[in-house]
Amino acid sequence: MTSRISFADLEPPIALGPLDGRYRGTVAPLVDHLSEAALNRARLHVEVEWLIHLTSRGVLPGAPRLSDGEIDYLRGVVATFGSDEIAELAAIEAETRHDVKAIEYFLKRRLAAAAESLGESTALTGVGEIVHIFCTSEDINNLSYALTVRDAVGQVWLPAATELTDQLADLARTNAEVPMLSRTHGQAATPSTLGKELAVLAHRLRRQLARIGRAEFLGKINGATGTYGAHAISVPGVDWEVEAEAFVTGLGLTWNPLTTQIESHDWQAELYADIARFNRVLHNLATDVWTYISLGYFAQNLAAQGSTGSSTMPHKVNPIRFENAEANLEVSCALLDTLAATLVTSRLQRDLTDSTTQRNIGVAFGHSLLAIDNVRRGLAGLDVDAAAMERDLDANWEVLGEAVQSAMRAQQVAGISGMADPYERLKELTRGRRVDAEGMRAFIADLGLPDDVRDRLLALSPAGYTGIAASLVRHLG
Repeated sequence: MTSRISFADLEPPIALGPLDGRYRGTVAPLVDHLSEAALNRARLHVEVEWLIHLTSRGVLPGAPRLSDGEIDYLRGVVATFGSDEIAELAAIEAETRHDVKAIEYFLKRRLAAAAESLGESTALTGVGEIVHIFCTSEDINNLSYALTVRDAVGQVWLPAATELTDQLADLARTNAEVPMLSRTHGQAATPSTLGKELAVLAHRLRRQLARIGRAEFLGKINGATGTYGAHAISVPGVDWEVEAEAFVTGLGLTWNPLTTQIESHDWQAELYADIARFNRVLHNLATDVWTYISLGYFAQNLAAQGSTGSSTMPHKVNPIRFENAEANLEVSCALLDTLAATLVTSRLQRDLTDSTTQRNIGVAFGHSLLAIDNVRRGLAGLDVDAAAMERDLDANWEVLGEAVQSAMRAQQVAGISGMADPYERLKELTRGRRVDAEGMRAFIADLGLPDDVRDRLLALSPAGYTGIAASLVRHLG
């Protein structure tokens, strides 16, 4: 039997997962923040900035003050971290079997090579032992994750989610006055407008985005068990809490003053819970729009959708953007929930369950970003069919039963006779029955209502019974 080609041996490598394969183009912006390479660049950044911090503030007796040129050189090591450096770092890690230690050795190589760029007299060739001083690996890792997640949220995920929400808000405003039959429990109910129902979802999404926009990204640099033990015994004359806070806040993060060996990750759990909640509201949008499509309220523009419908039924245009979004949101939420649940627990002063778990942060964000992209493309390919909604409304005159019985109750309170048992009378007329315009108007005419109330109800139609729904859209701003 002929053996098959092993895909594992092919170059370039074949992606195992869809985010690095089929959907790479959509999620590629996250690679610069949440990939292994991005994490290593962030680790290098933290190590460099810690070296600069200690030398520039005179914290270590005898340590040289670096010149502007030497500081620029160090930061250039981070800025130029690319494919060659990634490969070099991987080779170092293959020997160290420790990712953060590999970063330390990588940076020390660059310090040793500094003379070639800055001259033999540069102080960088003699500061190798300051690299990673007083640090446990988690001092570097917690800050690196905080930086990469902060930038992934602020530069990629949040702008995409905001654009989607703004797109939905625009659609709501455009259709603020388009009447639509509501369906509570899947049954015909008091009419609303398409714009108002979309506005509800846009408002919900915006609330979650506001919470995410206020997220804190915490960090610490306090040693092996959070006690500053090595710091205090080595250089006792320094206020190490002040130095730690200055360093962490200097990175643009919030300082956490009380930790074990690890930063507690509570901020991550809070953030991932908020993003998962956004995902779930978006999932609600996807399922509602899918249903509106099935009811004919939306027609899908095949050209705008950019897809073929059924492979065998040429008449179909499948709502695949919304179905794809549903699935990816579910995968994202599953991962975010796992991250939030796992990261808040660490046995005693340290265990490594967080290490493997955090490597999936990018995957969780990737599936969410992919869903956002699908919903945006799906919404862009919808055409509102107001006529279909009008037909649906006109076929359900029984929904005016609420308006009629409520008006009767108000008149009974006002002292008008003959208004007893309004709910029961409307229930007898409408429950389980279709009522047309003629039947509803005949019923209203025989109720004995005051003329102005009777005429107001007689002029009412399902399409006109939307209350102040259209004006409620103004709350979107």
